[in-house]
Amino acid sequence: MGWDADFSKRAQNGELTVGIIGLGYVGLPTAVGFYDAGFNVWGVDISERTVRMVLAGENPTGDPDVDDIIPDSNSPRWHITTSASEAVPHCDVVLVTVPTPVTEELKPDLTYVIDAGRSVFESIVKGMRTIVVLESTVYPGVTAQTWLPLIDELCLEVGKDVEIAYCPERFNPGDPAHGVRQVARVVGCSNSYVGEDLVALYRRLTSDDVRYVGKLEVAEAAKVIENVQRDINIALVNELARIFPELGVDVEDVLSAAATKWNFHRYTPGVGVGGHCIPVDPYYMMQRAADVGVPAELITAARAVNRTMPLHVATTINEILYKAGVPSGSAKLLMLGWSYKPEVGDPRETPAEPLAEALLSKDIAVFAYDPHIDSSQFPEKVTVVEDITTASGFDLAILVTAHNSCVNIDWKELGKRMRNPILYDGRRVLDLDLISKMGWQVYAVGKPH
Repeated sequence: MGWDADFSKRAQNGELTVGIIGLGYVGLPTAVGFYDAGFNVWGVDISERTVRMVLAGENPTGDPDVDDIIPDSNSPRWHITTSASEAVPHCDVVLVTVPTPVTEELKPDLTYVIDAGRSVFESIVKGMRTIVVLESTVYPGVTAQTWLPLIDELCLEVGKDVEIAYCPERFNPGDPAHGVRQVARVVGCSNSYVGEDLVALYRRLTSDDVRYVGKLEVAEAAKVIENVQRDINIALVNELARIFPELGVDVEDVLSAAATKWNFHRYTPGVGVGGHCIPVDPYYMMQRAADVGVPAELITAARAVNRTMPLHVATTINEILYKAGVPSGSAKLLMLGWSYKPEVGDPRETPAEPLAEALLSKDIAVFAYDPHIDSSQFPEKVTVVEDITTASGFDLAILVTAHNSCVNIDWKELGKRMRNPILYDGRRVLDLDLISKMGWQVYAVGKPH
């Protein structure tokens, strides 16, 4: 039926069919969330592997929170397919949750948004007034700039055949307290009636606040600057982590002291920033600023700091090995963790990869242990350690990802198997004093050495 005067009432009663295009880290939990809220759900993904696994009740993502919550494929409210043309005609609302990466030149790549939009609009039933909502992170103006030309090309009419809106996802993989059913949402839509009715729909999905914010561009901008702000804040502490050790001061001592003031927001330095949002979204804002002729100097500088953090850490580690007398070309290093965040098996945009590349360029052999990542997902030049209890002969171990399995290693036993028991805490989460008493030489990002 699409949008009509009874849409809000039908949303409140769970009498709508919701389609989700893209069943990845965001799309699949979103589909499950709407199913659990009582709606009929159609999930679409171009990957036959993903569709096959979801139909089998298996989790194709690396997020453990999705394990064991996928609905039974025999349910009359749960439909999974690779075909948008099969799904879309059944749907009142279609949510597009596809990736928005950057190119090798660090420019926004909107290919997925355009391709998904085309597949949806080609399947729209004329006169149904289907609502199509983009949830992927984009810069202000993308929804209209990419989708309205497609709508015109296919001889569809906004307000008659289709409505478009934007509601940014705020899902945080691996964080059950901030899943799709707990986070606040904002809706942008040029048609205020449709926007307000979408609020009723999303209120069935999440227990937190949902509000209509007006124009598409407001909601688009809100999403991108949320992650830009985090990138800037992290860049500040990462830059301080480079400065203070040269002054003989531990950055963590400084941050802890500063945090005693009520309005100081504490962040922790690390080997780098990973994930699908923080290392990517600033480039979308930088591109849009360039389009309108305004320099995004602060955003650009912050991104440069965080992007070069793995190289800084690799240089520091090389210095530590040199001072320890480890001959060039014979050093063996063990990376503890590979995914971009704790307890999530997702290696995309992980700072571990540029860190490994920088270490390899310094003729350091790199081994990696991460029980959340399949061995096929590691780069070819990185040797995978499957069992940490048998790891031996290394000159330095570096904590890259704070998985429980990496933080709570038997440090005393691992130290005995090291050729040189040197530890570098790249996340500042370890009890370095305790580990030092076990015979390790301890170093850390932002700590004088």
